[in-house]
Amino acid sequence: MQAEITAAMRSGAALRRDTLRMAESAIYNAEKRDRRTYSDDDVAGILAREVKTRRESVEAFRKGGREDLATKEDAEIANLSEFLPQQLAEEEIAALIAEAVAATGATTPKDMGRVMGWLAPRTRGRADGRIVSQAVTAALSNAGAET
Repeated sequence: MQAEITAAMRSGAALRRDTLRMAESAIYNAEKRDRRTYSDDDVAGILAREVKTRRESVEAFRKGGREDLATKEDAEIANLSEFLPQQLAEEEIAALIAEAVAATGATTPKDMGRVMGWLAPRTRGRADGRIVSQAVTAALSNAGAET
């Protein structure tokens, strides 16, 4: 990441530079708070959280009619996403959900906590939690309707 910050500084890409510095600062602060050096998975979790925050901001800005700020947040999301693991496709998420339902024996929407507990470590940083949650809800609703 430091090399990318340096490259952004040299090319005059202020938004990229500032976004990456902010991410580096978030990682540094988390490491100081926990008094340990973070692994790549830990760093991906922090970056995923930063992306999630920006997605929420984009929604709020668009609802408020501030397309200029939403566009800036979208650019920051793109910059941070380069450092995240490859995102799962819808088919891959569906396959993981089917595997989770089978592994946990879930049959009704009441079992959502068990399914999400099984899925969380497998999708962290690779899929939007809200999308996964909605897909699990739909799958469990369909499973409950079939019984």
